[in-house]
Amino acid sequence: MQAARLSPELLLRAYAAGVFPMSEGRDDPRVFWVDPEERGVLPLDGFHLSRSLKRAILRHPYELTLDLAFEDVVRGCADREETWINDTIFRAYFTLHRLGYAHSIEAWEGDHLVGGVYGVALGRAFFGESMFSTETDASKIALATLVAHLGQTGFELFDTQFLTEHLASLGAVEISRDDYRKRLADALESGVGEILSKPLPDPHSVVQLVTQTSNRA
Repeated sequence: MQAARLSPELLLRAYAAGVFPMSEGRDDPRVFWVDPEERGVLPLDGFHLSRSLKRAILRHPYELTLDLAFEDVVRGCADREETWINDTIFRAYFTLHRLGYAHSIEAWEGDHLVGGVYGVALGRAFFGESMFSTETDASKIALATLVAHLGQTGFELFDTQFLTEHLASLGAVEISRDDYRKRLADALESGVGEILSKPLPDPHSVVQLVTQTSNRA
């Protein structure tokens, strides 16, 4: 696929249909579409808050912000030996961010960005793309904050695309393609999650929110 064809309209249609783009590597300009038979999702009422992560959140080692450094978060996610984020995908998601569809949560240690997570919001579905960390627990704290924030702003589905061992340890599960598409359709038809309608929850609120929802699961 040529870079010029990865437009915001195409991306949003793809997400609404349950597919997402990837590339073979940062130096490969081509993009292909992925529609996994088994889909990773992180239930917003099933986040696994371990004792150690709870303690880390309450220590408040990092400042958490929303959409303050989206491009830097994507760069941080791509700054690894192997990445599926090429220039085509970089530019496409920056455009989605400017249009209000792509968002990031950043973890800061002073003036230094030490972790973050980003993804796409459509309807009441959030499509997590990637996260990174250069300091202990920074990405986990950012992810827990995102889960709490999505829950308080009306979201119903958190798509993680694939299930990794790391995500499974935080409560993510794998569901079938058919089940995913049903959940996606429901999330897209039930209104719009307003991710910018509230400030990010503070550390105590994050712990309270994810604990409450987990207890209801």
